[in-house]
Amino acid sequence: MKLYLIRHGLAGQHGDYANDDERPLTSDGKRKTEQVARRFQALGLQFDLILTSPLTRAKQTAEILKAAHLSDALEIAGYLAPGGDIQSWHSWIDAWRTPEKSLALVGHEPDLSGWAELLLWGEVRDRIILKKAGAIGLLLPDTGSAISNSQLIWLTSPKFLL
Repeated sequence: MKLYLIRHGLAGQHGDYANDDERPLTSDGKRKTEQVARRFQALGLQFDLILTSPLTRAKQTAEILKAAHLSDALEIAGYLAPGGDIQSWHSWIDAWRTPEKSLALVGHEPDLSGWAELLLWGEVRDRIILKKAGAIGLLLPDTGSAISNSQLIWLTSPKFLL
């Protein structure tokens, strides 16, 4: 199964909002995320499901991906909020995955790169950096634990997609 970890686009300044969870994408963030989504579409990416963090900037990013026809299905997943629990997601993915499926997770740093490192190496090494509107692609095993048993198939900064 293919898994794409996608960081939300460029958002407003941290500290400028009373509730940081509601910090939205900037107009430049929306524009660049739309360009990245169009590039994903041109590359033939399709997701059976987009799971997104409940924070505004992530939901807006996920909605842009859906509007670009990369998926018909979008769901909010609390474990994708900052500090989320990979074990909750791992339990869910065990029941959901099949070899032909493709899943996009839209969330935040440093969580997404940490999750990628756990899936690849079984530990967080702080080696992978995921830029805003960037993507990490992983190939998960068909069965068994995905943690430390996945393969890196894609890591790109958005500047290579614009």
